[in-house]
Amino acid sequence: MDENNKVRLFEDKRIRYAWDETKEEWYFSVVDVVEVLTGTDNPRRYWSDLKRKLKAEGSELYEKIVQLKMKSADGKRYSTDVANTEQLLRLIQSIPSPKVEPLKMWLAQVGKERIEETIDPEQAIDRAFETYLKKGYGEDWIHQRLLTIRIRNDLTAEWQKRGVEKGLEYAILTDEITKARAGMSTRQYKNLKGLKKGNLRDNMTDLELVLTMLAEATTTEISKTAEPETFKENQQVARRGGRIAGNARREIEADTGKPVITSKNAAQLNTLLTDMIEGVADNSDEDKK
Repeated sequence: MDENNKVRLFEDKRIRYAWDETKEEWYFSVVDVVEVLTGTDNPRRYWSDLKRKLKAEGSELYEKIVQLKMKSADGKRYSTDVANTEQLLRLIQSIPSPKVEPLKMWLAQVGKERIEETIDPEQAIDRAFETYLKKGYGEDWIHQRLLTIRIRNDLTAEWQKRGVEKGLEYAILTDEITKARAGMSTRQYKNLKGLKKGNLRDNMTDLELVLTMLAEATTTEISKTAEPETFKENQQVARRGGRIAGNARREIEADTGKPVITSKNAAQLNTLLTDMIEGVADNSDEDKK
């Protein structure tokens, strides 16, 4: 099952889900769905009580619920009860809520988009582009961000070839690259930007994104040449790739006299962009006058 699980919003509430390549099915976090439908502050307790009720009734649905490690709000992965689309449609009938029908439509849309993206992968890119636009990012920044995703995928594909395991080992190698590139760990980087959760790359400036891409693309190329066989050797390659981007960062800082790694996060960057756009509009109005 794909552990690179995703998050999608339903009426501003997150629902975690993952695609099982073997069974070709979506699996959704039951707790997240319960929270959406009930609005309870303790969805885990609600689901625990409902599970006991289903078990007492001898429901076969209870027996089919499986667990998958999904990322929690603290960034760690925990075993979470999940259900496929068919099971979830049956389950939500047990929960009195006016949101049942809208959720059914949402589930149908998720399935439809998966089919479309399988036929035409560009649709996934287009949807990501639209999502970033709605969040207030500029088009130039979005193009950079989407490129970082491709380069990251190239790197993780290379790691997979070298026997690196998803999850913890990916995180360790990423941290090695970040420390060599930025001079701080990923956690320190997030703290600098005031992030308790959220994607660090969604909070980077153009230059930070460029250096991130340089570090990961270089690591990929070094790995292809060095062909590391052990995790320790992969760590050394990660440091080498990060160090090259780190050297570039230091040269830029020495030449400009300004730090490349900044505390600016997405909210501040988007505010600056909005101010710039409004400033251009104001100047245009003045010209017309």
